[in-house]
Amino acid sequence: MTSTTPVNEVPAAIALRDVTKHFGAVHAVDGVSLSVRRGELFGLIGHNGAGKSTLFKMMLGLLPVSSGEIAIAGASVRGRDFRAARRQIGYLPEHLALYDNLSGIETLRFFARLKGADLAGCAPLLERLGLAAAARRPVREYSKGMRQRLGFAQALLGAPQVLFLDEPSNGLDPAAIREFYAILHELRDQGVTVLITSHILAELQERVDRLAIMVSGRVQALGSVPELREQQDMPLHIVLRLPPSALELLRSCLGVVPGLSLSAVAGQPGQQLISCPRTAKMSVLAALAPLGDLLLDLQIQEPSLEDVFFGLRGPHA
Repeated sequence: MTSTTPVNEVPAAIALRDVTKHFGAVHAVDGVSLSVRRGELFGLIGHNGAGKSTLFKMMLGLLPVSSGEIAIAGASVRGRDFRAARRQIGYLPEHLALYDNLSGIETLRFFARLKGADLAGCAPLLERLGLAAAARRPVREYSKGMRQRLGFAQALLGAPQVLFLDEPSNGLDPAAIREFYAILHELRDQGVTVLITSHILAELQERVDRLAIMVSGRVQALGSVPELREQQDMPLHIVLRLPPSALELLRSCLGVVPGLSLSAVAGQPGQQLISCPRTAKMSVLAALAPLGDLLLDLQIQEPSLEDVFFGLRGPHA
C-alpha cells in the first residue's frame, strides 16, 4: 500500500508528496508520498530496480522529479532555499570516490572545504570513527572497511541534521557495524534524521524506527517492524521440544485450536513446529498447559523483516 499520510501533518525533516520519476516509458518512481520525522532512523528497502536509488538522488537534488514535491529540512529541492538547506545534509553514497594518494586527514579536509565545514572538526571525526592511527596514511593503503568509515566521516562533516546513507555498512566487520549503529542512535537522540538503505535486512530489523518497502517504484508497506508484521498478517512459529512419547498428547491438546499446522523440525529430533495465526498465540499457549513437564522447551519465533519483505513481494517477484 502506498502511504497517504499528508506530509504536512507533522513537522517532517523529509517530506514527499506524489513523487514520480519517469525515464521514457519506465516509471522508476511512481507516486510516492512519505514523511520522515525529525530525529527518526528510517529504513528504505527494496529489491534491485525498486526505485530506491532514484528516490535517493531526487531527495538530494541530484535528479529532477518528473512530478510531485520533495522538501528536505523545510526546503523544496526545486526551490532557491535548497542550496542553503544542503549544508544541513550529509550523504554517503554506496560507492564513494576517494583520491588514493591523499591521506585520511587530507581527504577529510578536502571534503570539509567543499562543504564549507570547520577544518578543526576533521581530526576528532577520524578519532570517533577509529581512524586516528591511520590519519596520515594514504587512502590506497586503507582496507575496504577503513574506506567505508572514512566515507561515513565525510558524511558527518558540518554536523548535518539529515543523513542519507546508501548501503553504509559495506565492508564493515561485525564490531564496526555495531559501533556504526551506536553512533547513528546517538545522532538520532540528538535530533538528527537518518534515512538508510541496506540489502542486509537482519541488520536493519532491530535498529530502525520505521521502514518503507518499495516494490516497482511504489511504497507497498510502511511502518515499524511489528506494524509490518501485523499488516501482512504473517503466522507465528512456535518451536517445541518434547519426548516422542508426548506427540499424541500434543496433537490432542492442539486439536482445540483451529487454523494450526504441526510438523517435525527437520534434523532436530524431538522438536515440533507449530504455525499459527497471530491472534491464536495465547490460545495455543493455553492449550499446551496439559503437557506439563513433558514440554522441555518452547520458543516463539516472530516473522523476520526478511520474511515480511519476501511475503510482500511474493515468491517469484
